[in-house]
Amino acid sequence: MSDLDFSSLNLEPNLLKNLSTLGYNSMTPIQALSLPPILSGKDVIGQGKTGSGKTAAFGLGLLNKLDVKAFRVQSIILCPTRELADQVANEIRKLARAVHNIKVLTLCGGAPFGPQIGSLEYGAHIVVGTPGRIEEHLRKKTLKLDHIDTLVLDEADRMLDMGFQDAIDDIIEKIPSNRQTLLFSATFPQEIEDIAERVMKNPTVVNAPSTHEESTIKQYFYQVNSDDERMNALRLLLAKHKPDSALVFCNTKRDTQDVADELIYYGFYALAIHGDLDQRERDQALIRFSNKSISVLVATDVAARGLDIDALDLVVNFNIAHDPEVHVHRIGRTGRAGRSGIAASFYSDKETRKLDDLEIEISTDELPGDTLLDKPIKKPTMTTLKIDGGKRHKLRPGDIVGGLTGKDGIPGDKIGKITVSSNWSYVAVESSLVKVALKKIQNDKLKGKNFRVRILS
Repeated sequence: MSDLDFSSLNLEPNLLKNLSTLGYNSMTPIQALSLPPILSGKDVIGQGKTGSGKTAAFGLGLLNKLDVKAFRVQSIILCPTRELADQVANEIRKLARAVHNIKVLTLCGGAPFGPQIGSLEYGAHIVVGTPGRIEEHLRKKTLKLDHIDTLVLDEADRMLDMGFQDAIDDIIEKIPSNRQTLLFSATFPQEIEDIAERVMKNPTVVNAPSTHEESTIKQYFYQVNSDDERMNALRLLLAKHKPDSALVFCNTKRDTQDVADELIYYGFYALAIHGDLDQRERDQALIRFSNKSISVLVATDVAARGLDIDALDLVVNFNIAHDPEVHVHRIGRTGRAGRSGIAASFYSDKETRKLDDLEIEISTDELPGDTLLDKPIKKPTMTTLKIDGGKRHKLRPGDIVGGLTGKDGIPGDKIGKITVSSNWSYVAVESSLVKVALKKIQNDKLKGKNFRVRILS
């Protein structure tokens, strides 16, 4: 018997028999690593991307210990979107097919509230839902979590991106502390580590081996002899690589704004951040860059502090940094989280001494031909809507998701990062659906109120 056989696990016979009929022949890496500690009752943090088999891992864990005769909510699974919640619920129903009378209930925004109350009155063993709608049921006391023994946070990083931190905290406060907590996430930003430290007990951390090559940064240097050549080189590299997210470093505030203005003039989706911007302008630029509604951010080193973007495709040193350590810090912003990255640096004859200070082997490269500049510029995948309402108006991310995904709305998986501040909220929507989303909020109410909304451009 192989260590990857499900039969090597301490699973209920009915579950094992059903796995065979479903064609689950052997465990995926994330299942082989996480199922043993899950089945032994330990808290588990699992890193695995969509399609890794993580749903079966936590699904089998909670089904294996479920008390079917106790008709009450024993497990709750939080997901970032209605689409993912539906997928998870359907997968668990398949896994539970051989166990009679297990009821799995889905509670998500964008669906009528009344029928969900009726379903809850009939009872359920497992609830799968989005944080905003689950929190709403808890506020209205239509859902009780007194008997929860397993909490699952699925795609936790995505839930944080969508602004569900407060909702998750409120939900966890209503769940007994003597529970098992399972957290799955594709990436592990600091916010995930903070949640794990607060709500988990000595978790076992498992990381499914990536099928991709280890993170590498390809570093190239391009000699430019004038300001015009420098800008032309930047345009060519952006046209060649078509990055979803590119960070361009300049050494002065003036250069930062000038470079951004020129990129915008040539049709690129760019913004600048530097010390002369007020806090609102800076925040708005960072929000739009992090939610992928602009492709290029031009920044000074000081302004870029605190910018935490894992998926940077390209870093460009428009000017060589004065300090070699700063150069290393700049290029280290790409190639994170198992990705490959590209770092490009421009230098003139006057800057060759700075290259010597870097103490690295310099790999120079030829720029692509100018014909690239005649091709259409890649548009960002997302567009930002700004809503004139925020925390002071009791507006929550769940309210925004529910408003966008209701009748004649858009699918939840077309919604990107949500940021709610005191007076404003920002939500990224897939660009092809932004007009539908705009109309939905303009015509409907959020929390019973009409809010002004507009597209940021």
